Amino acid sequence: MTHLTFDLPDHEQVTVTVDTLLNAGYAGRSQADVAAHVAELAELGVPAPTRIPCIYPIAPYLATQVDEVPVQHRRTSGEAEWALVVAGEDPRDLLVTAACDHTDRHLEQHGVAWSKQAAPDVLARQAWRLVDVADRIDDLTLSAEVTTVAGPQLIQQGTLAELLTPMYWAEELRTRGLLNPGTVLMSGTIPMRGDVDQFGTGWSVTLGDPHTGRSISLSYSVRLMPPPVD
Repeated sequence: MTHLTFDLPDHEQVTVTVDTLLNAGYAGRSQADVAAHVAELAELGVPAPTRIPCIYPIAPYLATQVDEVPVQHRRTSGEAEWALVVAGEDPRDLLVTAACDHTDRHLEQHGVAWSKQAAPDVLARQAWRLVDVADRIDDLTLSAEVTTVAGPQLIQQGTLAELLTPMYWAEELRTRGLLNPGTVLMSGTIPMRGDVDQFGTGWSVTLGDPHTGRSISLSYSVRLMPPPVD
């Protein structure tokens, strides 16, 4: 089983055993942003979804807190997201953190669910209680940098107002009987700059709270594994 440990602002540390991992897709509140994401993926050969938003269940062991992601080829990349973590039964046990959905773009052309199963969801090691930020959730910022030959490049930047809220997803999980301790839901992503090479050697994601000046960040390198011997 996968265990994730989060440091909270009140100096409490919470460990969650992940038994359900869900990736939301096409989860923008703006239809224009969703259409842009569909078009962005279409350029990579990914077929349009039949339902919006989507939910992709993937193996729980793919939820990780790592500093390096090994990949089999160079056409993989991350996506800036937030993650909703159900740490317990109490409403205060709903946590929100920064996350990055690393995705195999080759495999994505054959199936989004398959591509998400082929690479990890990297989560930060800090989290906030959702109840403590719910009143300003739309003001929280989300950004990502990718490391290229030219150095770190800002590739995504926006706010949580662009995505369906954690509260929306908590209710969606409740109606589906999935709002249980051990559930982690990835939010889906915001638009990506087309003038930046997404196939870099590292990713970092930051979730910021402009009201307090606090932020949660993660970063990891992307390591190309040796070629197979077959």
